[in-house]
Amino acid sequence: MHEDKRVIPELDEQKSVEIIYNFIKSKLEESKSEGLVIGLSGGIDSSVVAYLCANVVEIDKILGIILPSETTSSEDIEDAVAVAENLGIKYKILHIDELIKPFPQLCPECSNSELANGNLKARIRMMILYYHSNSMNRLVAGTGNRTELLIGYFTKYGDGGVDILPIGDLYKTDVKKIANYLGIPKNIIEKAPTAGLWAGQTDEEELGIKYELLDKILYLMMDEKLSTEEIAQILEIPQDEVLRIKNRVKISKHKLSSPSIAEIR
Repeated sequence: MHEDKRVIPELDEQKSVEIIYNFIKSKLEESKSEGLVIGLSGGIDSSVVAYLCANVVEIDKILGIILPSETTSSEDIEDAVAVAENLGIKYKILHIDELIKPFPQLCPECSNSELANGNLKARIRMMILYYHSNSMNRLVAGTGNRTELLIGYFTKYGDGGVDILPIGDLYKTDVKKIANYLGIPKNIIEKAPTAGLWAGQTDEEELGIKYELLDKILYLMMDEKLSTEEIAQILEIPQDEVLRIKNRVKISKHKLSSPSIAEIR
């Protein structure tokens, strides 16, 4: 890979943060909402969103909800708590395992699918966040970034079920730069990203690619509109790898759209 070639333009952290601040304020004003609810995972994305929100919204109008399951590491819970306490926002810890237990009984003929079980966790978390936001007249601030959104690395009507996406236009590697800019604890920034939907899961292992390379492929594909051949040549990688990511983007588009409607008129 060409080490001397900057593929993604350098991020202007200050400008990006100011844009996000204005976005959060405008969405609260437009919706006449009284605050925000954020799911805190202890990971870099939710930590960045929490810091951004706390810098622009009164801290007593932000609720952080930590929603661990049996596959959530103690480190992630501790980091989520640390973020809330560092910011001074209210938070609560609600374990979701008891809510998951009844579901296999609803479908005894269903296979014990790791994917279905993982998506179930994400959707239960979404319901809890929205129960609080609806009851408190608040918006759910999502934690998805541009990389995850483009490749569909989120659960439809799960962590994808939110009101606003403050970091939704930032690639994962840019989120890391914003995290450093905001002064988020180094241990959160440096630990391996994971959705925590099953034991031992890490994003990069599941995706089969490092975020640094994935972001470069996506930038050249989506922002620069380059061909598969051009991307492979610039990054010095097989065309098959570019095609794999391109296909993932294609099949994931439905996750970012409203449900399809059969057009009668």
